[in-house]
Amino acid sequence: MKANLLSNLKDQLSKLNLDGYIIPKNDEYFNEYVSKSNDRLKFISNFSGSAGFALILKNKNYLFVDGRYTIQAKIESGKKFTVITIPQKYPKDVLRTKKKIKIGFDPKLHNEKQLNFLFNIKNVDLAPIKKNLIDIIWSKKPKDLIKPFFSLSTKDAGQSFNQKIEKVKKVLLKNKIDYLLVTAPENVAWILNIRGHDSIYSPIPNTRLLINSKGDVSLYSNLEKLTKIKKILSKKVKFYSEDMLERKLNNMWKQNIWLDSLSCSIHYKNLIRGNFGVFWRNERNKIIENLDPIYFLKSIKNTTEIKNMKKSHILDGAALTKFLFWLKKNYNKKRITEISAQKKLEYFRKKNKSYKFPSFNTISGSGPNSAIIHYKATNKSNRTLKKGDVYLVDSGGQYSLGTTDVTRTISLGGNSQFVKEIYTRVLKGHIAVSSHKIKKNSKGSDIDYEARKSLKEIKLDYPHGTGHGVGYFLNVHEGPQSFSKNNKVKLKSGMIISNEPGFYKEGNFGVRIENLVYIKKNRFEELTMAPIDKELIKRKMLKKVEIKWLNKYHDKVKTNLLKFMDPQEKANLIKACSPIQ
Repeated sequence: MKANLLSNLKDQLSKLNLDGYIIPKNDEYFNEYVSKSNDRLKFISNFSGSAGFALILKNKNYLFVDGRYTIQAKIESGKKFTVITIPQKYPKDVLRTKKKIKIGFDPKLHNEKQLNFLFNIKNVDLAPIKKNLIDIIWSKKPKDLIKPFFSLSTKDAGQSFNQKIEKVKKVLLKNKIDYLLVTAPENVAWILNIRGHDSIYSPIPNTRLLINSKGDVSLYSNLEKLTKIKKILSKKVKFYSEDMLERKLNNMWKQNIWLDSLSCSIHYKNLIRGNFGVFWRNERNKIIENLDPIYFLKSIKNTTEIKNMKKSHILDGAALTKFLFWLKKNYNKKRITEISAQKKLEYFRKKNKSYKFPSFNTISGSGPNSAIIHYKATNKSNRTLKKGDVYLVDSGGQYSLGTTDVTRTISLGGNSQFVKEIYTRVLKGHIAVSSHKIKKNSKGSDIDYEARKSLKEIKLDYPHGTGHGVGYFLNVHEGPQSFSKNNKVKLKSGMIISNEPGFYKEGNFGVRIENLVYIKKNRFEELTMAPIDKELIKRKMLKKVEIKWLNKYHDKVKTNLLKFMDPQEKANLIKACSPIQ
């Protein structure tokens, strides 16, 4: 089937006199998790990961992914695509030819910065193609259901939308900006205290917004989705259909306009530039292309958001802990598979009324599958949990007032000394992050280094960042802050970040330990509440301060979760959280 699709796509290349075509993962809203109807990359390649892009040439198909997805991409797409891992190689490494080649792209699906970074190659001419070529060959494309957006109350958001609009207005005035074009739906959600149903794992409202330095706000969306929020926002916001934004941008003249470098498409940027030749283009509007300032405002959670996130994590921790106890008790007694385990965890989460849906696709991997960083169990890959394996479960939930993300690696008995050493080194990295004292100019890159130190002592590492920002009943992956080698964003009180060092031995096992933490003044406070498996720890490798951290954390877990447990679970919790001497 895929062969026919690729053949049909290459027919389109011939019709348009193209040598190649780029297919990104994202949709026109640049959401991380796209709906089935917009997952063009999966349609053409079968790759189901959340990041990557395909480059289709006349005689070759390439799939570019980062290190999190290399193994997965080879399994899902390796028959028809050559899988390339970024940053080890880039498109320039496969497009080495003296001949000029013309590569097409959909200008609504790419931002200029990223496209130029990847394809600024001497012999390559990039050609914007108005009609998406995947859509042309996708004859049975599913339709998305239209569901109305909904509002969060000021009480639940911690700030009114009027207060947030004033914050953005101040930023615009300070920087002498006439308009901010908000193209990232998560940022529209934050400023207007609205949520939606347009993404699989995030309560995202697919919409865009224009705000000017006077605080005037215009919202552009499918009008059918605005029925519930119109009354609440009507005094402050004007509502328009999606196509009206193009008309508005086309008619703007001599304005200073701030565009988001992450989510503003080339299509919108070109509308603002105008199409009247070089001289007029430079005179038309002044474009300031940078990160949308809302990312920074949104990253600092207020006291209400922190309080509700704590509550959500306690509820989530209770569900996860019950699941872990069930798993330990039963894996040797009855057949439990990766998929049945995943479903059981979802069952425990669903018992709570405030649980909505998963915050991402659960990673439920045992043995060699636990080494696939973003593994997704399928009927074909589904393994039975058995003694001697490790089991890695990375999961999270969207709750009515919070977003969670947690990973635990569990011993299924009889694990080797090497596995235990690796687990302990990952734990040491995890504790190093959590214990880090934050200074005035502390950055994510400083902490990423600390997390890897113990593994690097034996010349090992992991191919992903140590942590990402997390939203408040929004995206589970949120910037601009992160613990990664190149992140220079200053860490500030109120930020929420994941702490998730790991190690992965392909074809053998994987280890990851993940908690969410928030910054309280100069230190990290744990949000995640679930026991860390002590069966995999080599006690002699831990320093006294590390043992103290673990005992203190487990005491906190026990205190918060005990009331949710039945008598047997209480006994299990007390044992799981008992101090290491």
